[in-house]
Amino acid sequence: MVKHLTGLLATSTPEDAAADEPERSEEAVLKKIKDTFHLIVFSCVQLASKLSLHSHLIDNNTAVRFLRSVGLRVSKQTLLESELMVLKGLEFRLDAPNPLTYVEILLEVLGHNEPSIPVERLHLLCHQVLQFVSLQRTAIYDSLLVMTTRCVSPSREQRETFMTVTEDRMLLGVGVIAVATSIHYFGKWEQVVGELSHITGISKRSISEFVHVTLTHIVSPSVTST
Repeated sequence: MVKHLTGLLATSTPEDAAADEPERSEEAVLKKIKDTFHLIVFSCVQLASKLSLHSHLIDNNTAVRFLRSVGLRVSKQTLLESELMVLKGLEFRLDAPNPLTYVEILLEVLGHNEPSIPVERLHLLCHQVLQFVSLQRTAIYDSLLVMTTRCVSPSREQRETFMTVTEDRMLLGVGVIAVATSIHYFGKWEQVVGELSHITGISKRSISEFVHVTLTHIVSPSVTST
């Protein structure tokens, strides 16, 4: 955190940062940003909102009104400058996709294409399924490897080839949604799998195999690939 804040300061006030080169303590950094700390935090929230496809909820007009309501006299220009400062401090490295990112984007697209699918209700369950898969990652993917290779003791070459599957976040995303659907809305499972396959190009068979293995581990956590 302090490292990124130091980067923000170096971007916004290079002369001050150079003058204080010998002093690198956390107190020195926080002292410099004391007057703008709340604005910086809000800019981080606004940027995160934009990355999460919810920028329409925190537009600049809303942001300025909110900040003024809590005693911060800012303009749209100040807000934009603060966002730019944060972006520069992070060297514009904001794109850090993770499995939850894929799940939420897929749910957005799924809900848009098929309004009858209760994606809002699936969202929370997807969080829980994703957490389970993350905690049982090795066991689940070992079982999936055995299922796809039809070999109880896959060779080294097979394991190396399978690495692309373990790193496929899109497969993980569709798999998590399909598992959540099978648990909570089984009647729509085939429809959801078909739509997810259409959206991503991942075969229904691959999705079904992921779901089967994951559900097996949910029901019987002691299951192993051997």
